[in-house]
Formats: sequence, C-alpha cells, structure tokens
Amino acid sequence: MGFELRQQLRLAQQLVMTPQLQMAIKLLQLNRVELLETIRQELEENPTLDEQQEAVETNLESEQPERTSEETKEVSIEEKARDDIDWDNYINEYNSIGKSHFESEKKEAPSFENFIASKESLNGHLLWQLRMLFPSREEEIIGSLIIGNLDRDGYLDASVDDIVRVSESSQEKVEEVLTTLQTFDPPGVCARDLKETLLIQVKHLGLENSLIKEIISNQMNHLENKNYNAIARALKININDILTAVKIIQGLEPRPGCLFSDVEPKYITPDIFVHKIENEFMIVLNDDGMPKLCVNSYYKKAMKQNNKFQDKEREYIDAKMRSAAWLIRSIHQRQKTIFKVMESILGFQQDFFEKGSAYLKPMVLRDVAQDIGMHESTISRVTTNKYVYTSQGIYELKYFFNSSINMVRGGSIASTSVQEKIKEIINSEDPVKPYSDDKIAQLLEKNNISIARRTVAKYREALKILPSNKRKQFRRG
Repeated sequence: MGFELRQQLRLAQQLVMTPQLQMAIKLLQLNRVELLETIRQELEENPTLDEQQEAVETNLESEQPERTSEETKEVSIEEKARDDIDWDNYINEYNSIGKSHFESEKKEAPSFENFIASKESLNGHLLWQLRMLFPSREEEIIGSLIIGNLDRDGYLDASVDDIVRVSESSQEKVEEVLTTLQTFDPPGVCARDLKETLLIQVKHLGLENSLIKEIISNQMNHLENKNYNAIARALKININDILTAVKIIQGLEPRPGCLFSDVEPKYITPDIFVHKIENEFMIVLNDDGMPKLCVNSYYKKAMKQNNKFQDKEREYIDAKMRSAAWLIRSIHQRQKTIFKVMESILGFQQDFFEKGSAYLKPMVLRDVAQDIGMHESTISRVTTNKYVYTSQGIYELKYFFNSSINMVRGGSIASTSVQEKIKEIINSEDPVKPYSDDKIAQLLEKNNISIARRTVAKYREALKILPSNKRKQFRRG
C-alpha cells in the first residue's frame, strides 16, 4: 500500500474565540456590582483608558454683572473710635489667661473608624464573660476550645471526648467548664442538641420543676409532631395545661447564637427598572454610578506622531488602546443585549407586570432566544445574577423562566403560578384542620390545575411550608 501527499483546498466554518469575543462573553454574565469592579480594575491597569468627565459649559460673560455708567467708588473707613469706651481695660481683659482654651492646628483629627459600630461576635462575647470569672490557666484553655468549636447557631460542634483529648484535661474538668459556659449569655448557648438548649433556657427562667421541663425531657418526639393528645395521655394531664406549656416552649430560642451572626446582609441592586407610565411600560437600565469610558486623548494624539515613541512603547500603547476600545464596545453591546432580553420578557409576561405572580406564563430560554435572534446560551448569561425592579417587587430575570403544567380543560400554566395557588390555599385553610397534600391537589383540580399529590408536596417544600400534621393548631376545650 503506497502513501502519497496531496494538497486539498477545503472551505469550513468554525468559531474562533477572539479576545473581543472573550471579553464580551465575560462582561455579559457579570452583574452590575461585578461590572463596576471590573471597570475600576481596568481603569487602574490600562493607562489609555480614561473616565470621561462631563463638561460643564459656563458662560463667563453671562456671569459677569453689567457695569453701570458710574465708576465704583473706593471704599474708605471714616468711622473713628469712640472716646467713651475704656479701651485699655477692655484689651487687658481680652488678653487675660482666664479659662480661655486654644487648640493647636497641628492636633491630629480623630479617626472616623473609631466611630463605626462593629457587631460583636458570639465567640468574643463568650470569651469576655469567661475572662470576667478570672479562670485558671487550665479552665481558660478548655473554655477557649469549647467556644472555638461552636457553630453559627451556638451549638457545640465537638464532643466532650475531643475537648478532653486536645486540652489534655480530665473529663470531669471539661464537663465542669462546659456547665459553666452554659450559664452564659445568650441563654441556651454551648448546648449539644436542641433538647439541651431548651432545657438550659427553662433552667434560666426558673422552671426546672414544671410541666415544661417534663415535656421537653420525655415527650420531644410528640412535641415535634404536634401530637399534643399523646402528650396529655402519657402525662395524664389536661390538654389545656399541655397547650399552655407548649405556648411557652414555642417562645424559647432554638438557635441562641443567631443574634451574634456575623453574616453580612447582601443588598440587591437592580440592573433594570420597569416603570409603567400611563398605559405603557418603560425599560430603564440602571446606569447610576456607571463611569463613561473613553480612550485617553493624549495617547491618541501621541500615536499619530511617528517619532513620539519607540517601537516597543508604541506596540504596548497600541495593544492597550485596542483593549480599551474593546472594553467600551463590549459594555455598550452588553447594555443593548440586556435591554433586548428584558423587552422580550416584558412582551411575553405582560400579564405578570400588570397583575402579579399568579398570572406568570410558562416560558423557556428558547422562546426569548427565538424572539430576539440570539442563542440560548447568551440568554442564559444575560439572565444570571441580574435583577429587575417592577411594581410587583424585585425579581431575578431567571424567575420569569419556568416549566409549564397542563390544565384540566386544556392550556397550560406556569409552575410558579401553581406555587402561588398552593400558598393561597394554605393561607386560607382552617388552622385546626389544615389541608393535606391530597386535598390541596383536589382543590387545584377544581381550579383547572391537574397535578399529583407528590408534585404538591414538592412545591410545598420549595415554599418552605410544613406538612399538615405540623401546621395543625389546637383550640382550648
């Protein structure tokens, strides 16, 4: 079998990821905060990229007052000092030391950081209380280990055996220090489970010999399932007394450390605003704080002069100028794409913007992609981590895309709208006789929505709503 070399001409299409395309894709999936951070970084690293300052045109001629025909007279001081004032006595009194206080101009101003309130952590709060007891060196080590192994809710996330092994102390000493820490503020801290934290709080309230402690200690399973009749039978106590005790237990804190959580709240800044003016909707992109970029005019002029830079300098500046131009074009393209996607969503979901979540229609990424002539991956990037402000509230753009559920008498409805229906049904139920998932499915079918009981349970869990046996409330007899 012989081999031979041949030249063959073939025409083919392929996607080349140019730097411009890479930058456009990168910027498209950033939210507003990330975009501002990227622009700030580019302004620092690229000398040819500049922030355009808004020129304020001032008409100097209009600001100058009109001259009168008469020349302005020179101001002269003609008033003389009065003879009836004892000036020597006044000057001596003014120059006396007395209680006058003069501050040096060189005095350093106070740091404004000292006035900023910082939230105290749970560990710091407990360590402060531990040191106030003037513990021994061994007790301080054990206490620090216990406090350092608390989770965000204030529960001990390590066993006593682990503390004994690390601290090299006896188990009795570790148990003693742990018992001491459990008396600290907030009540219920340093517990090992839910039952222990509730019992610590009951002891803190002085209810050790009460029905409440008995229920928590021995009837926790029935308490979690709200099976109050079983508790009454087991303890041989009237159901009304059980309900009174349960009311107090519900007022206890199951997560004692949550008040000292150091998790910073994340505030959402909308990327788009949708306002209704008269009978029409208006889409406004949030450009507040967004710098207007331009290529530095000095480098533009300098590059036109052949003898201004050497070859390496010219090559470097030329690359930076192209990068700045790509960034500016990519930002403009990003804003135009977001506007088109939001305009398409508004067209599909106009009933939602008019009436609310119950009127949300089924929609997928393909619908918007075909509407504006873009790829689904582009729509996915645009709608990720971007939020829109509407009269109904602030929503992520992904919220408007949801699956469809067939209706009994034809047609379809969005899964989000079904969840809203389930929430409305549960909010209108009798708390004493809450609806089961099967009953909710039957009520939805009467409203022309056909879903199985398992689907109801899935949507209910997504809404973080408890099942019927745990939603049930009891009335006093």
